Amino acid sequence: MLSLVHLKVLAAVARYGSVTEAAKQLHYSQPSVSHHLARLEAATGVKLVHRVGRGIRLTPEGQLLAGRAAEIVGRVDAAAAELAAQAGLRSGRVRLAANASTLSTLVPRAAAALALAHPGLELGLTEQHPVEAVRLLRRGEVEIALIFRHPDDPVDHDDLRVVHLGDDPVHLLSRTPDDRLANHRDSAWIGGCAACQEELVAVCRRAGFTPRITSHSDDIVVVQALVAAGAGVALQPGLALQAHHREGVHASEIPGFRRQLHAVTYGDPPDPPGVAAVLAALTEAVR
Repeated sequence: MLSLVHLKVLAAVARYGSVTEAAKQLHYSQPSVSHHLARLEAATGVKLVHRVGRGIRLTPEGQLLAGRAAEIVGRVDAAAAELAAQAGLRSGRVRLAANASTLSTLVPRAAAALALAHPGLELGLTEQHPVEAVRLLRRGEVEIALIFRHPDDPVDHDDLRVVHLGDDPVHLLSRTPDDRLANHRDSAWIGGCAACQEELVAVCRRAGFTPRITSHSDDIVVVQALVAAGAGVALQPGLALQAHHREGVHASEIPGFRRQLHAVTYGDPPDPPGVAAVLAALTEAVR
């Protein structure tokens, strides 16, 4: 039978890349970590690590089990947090991953409401793009992934529950008021992450051209500074403009093109009390 402690050790070694760092993070001795790895190999009957000089490297079997181990340990930790929060939300923790625009607008509003209604509930936050946020959810490292997608995006979250919170309009940023996309078929464009760049290309192609992307940044402040300086034009969602809107940068909403905001969780309702409270606060924050 696989031991949770052994799996936790393997997940830590995979995550931190060495026995020394894993021991430090787990507050174990190095010999103890090596001992747990040896016991796990004995229990599974397969070689999980190779010694490479003074370090180690996971075998393909070790990498496979380490991925599952991270998910199992994360779910166990999440269950412990849920149990701690069960009694009237007097304690406990809910971890949430979201991108920068939601973390700087919706999430603080929700956090403020939670602090008043449930002062014993701790909200742990991490900034991640939607794809990585969902990956953290699947690994059990967060309980909620706050993401955006478009209505025609393929859905690949069949094993998860996706709660639609609301829509966020997309804007063209330029130095000219009342601007139109068609005016910028020959302009330089500022792109961002892979998902944002796909959005940019889709919007422009719908207007009959392919954007010429000359600059890249995921930072909403940097993007607006570049637009203000005349280095290009860009797209940003409404939440990003709520977080920061530089003087001299004009925002023109693009009709008929919106991002859908979703909270992604595990399992069918009813949710654990802490998760339910956070979802309710996020829903109210969107309103």
